[in-house]
Amino acid sequence: MKHNLRKIILCAFVTLGLFMVSGFFSESEAIPLPNVTLGFEDADDPEKVSSALQILVLLTILTLAPAILIMTTSFARIIIVLSFLRQAMGTQQTPPTQILIGLALFLTMFVMGPVWKEINEGALKPYMEEQLGQFEALKLAEIPIKRFMLNHTREKDLSLFINLSEDKSPESADDISIQTVVPAFIISELKTAFQIGFLIYIPFLILDMVVASILLSMGMMMLPPVLISLPFKLMLFVMVDGWYLTVGSLMKSFS
Repeated sequence: MKHNLRKIILCAFVTLGLFMVSGFFSESEAIPLPNVTLGFEDADDPEKVSSALQILVLLTILTLAPAILIMTTSFARIIIVLSFLRQAMGTQQTPPTQILIGLALFLTMFVMGPVWKEINEGALKPYMEEQLGQFEALKLAEIPIKRFMLNHTREKDLSLFINLSEDKSPESADDISIQTVVPAFIISELKTAFQIGFLIYIPFLILDMVVASILLSMGMMMLPPVLISLPFKLMLFVMVDGWYLTVGSLMKSFS
């Protein structure tokens, strides 16, 4: 009975709405509705085909933009070190992951600022002013990024991928392809980040061992040492101004 009553009320509201709409619009006035047509047409003009391929490449680049940001900038080292710091302190999800990622993004913008400025002045602006073609602009934009990655890539890692590639031995750094530089740069960044993370872990590990030894000597074996050492870790981190030291060391590692 209640279900039928709801249907009747809903029909009454719909009918009332139709009457109100018909009162505002006369029979001669039609409500304009957008007409959307989807389909495929044969592109006989080569320019249309070229434009379609350029749009496809642009969409592909936008899809891979997060991976490009992570793998060709300082973001990977920064976020790994900040993650090690949070784990060493034992604060679980504090600071939250969103805050760590945001801090890593802004620090990345600070580090990569001169590189992006050089790309903007040397490649993007001439391309927007139609002074350079697309291929030439990409080649000019590749130079500052490759220079930055080479400055922070170990020779051992770089030689590994040069030997694995089928290219001839490059005579200079300019002859090394970007496909060879990127993986070498990534594994170099991973090693550097893990080295910094190890140094961050040492003081917190010593504090955990001291607290565990004191609890064991007092016979409090059932009390988790992490629960007692966490306030001391926070106090130590605040006293030495840990965020200043960590971020300062990270920024100096890219100089």
